[in-house]
Amino acid sequence: MDGATFDLLARWLHFLAGIIWVGHNYSSVVQRPTWQPLNAADLRDPDSPRLRAVINREHGTFRWAAVVAWAAGIAMLAQRGWLLPAFTLQGTLAPLGLGAWIGTLMLANLWLVLWPHQKKVLGLVPASIEERLRCSRITHLSSRTNTMLSVPLLFFMAAGSHGGHLFGA
Repeated sequence: MDGATFDLLARWLHFLAGIIWVGHNYSSVVQRPTWQPLNAADLRDPDSPRLRAVINREHGTFRWAAVVAWAAGIAMLAQRGWLLPAFTLQGTLAPLGLGAWIGTLMLANLWLVLWPHQKKVLGLVPASIEERLRCSRITHLSSRTNTMLSVPLLFFMAAGSHGGHLFGA
């Protein structure tokens, strides 16, 4: 596959997976703007409508979309020879690098903080009701953190193509 075809495919994969990943975060904010934590009764009853709603939303698509979006972005940077200059914030690649660092932080937050706690909330990992309640709050805060980080992420991604010269040396 030639470089132009690879770039086109990677760009669209990055774009579509990013929409799924970030879109999930935004939809959670819109659907649950005044979040109420699950209570002990919700967690004791596996047929609780509130618990079922959480489980139905957490089907894994957005987590794997995050991996695909991040990997496609890294692949595009590497294919162009921009990976190291972007991650070291050199010249006009600084905005893309900042976006890549934020995306990396968001991916780590998702897989290393949110998902391990979410597995307890969903009952996929054994935990007491008290632990599940604590984890419910952590998953909420972790998700909201990623939603807020997506704003500067999108800004720096756009600034890479539209205004990157402002960051040049």
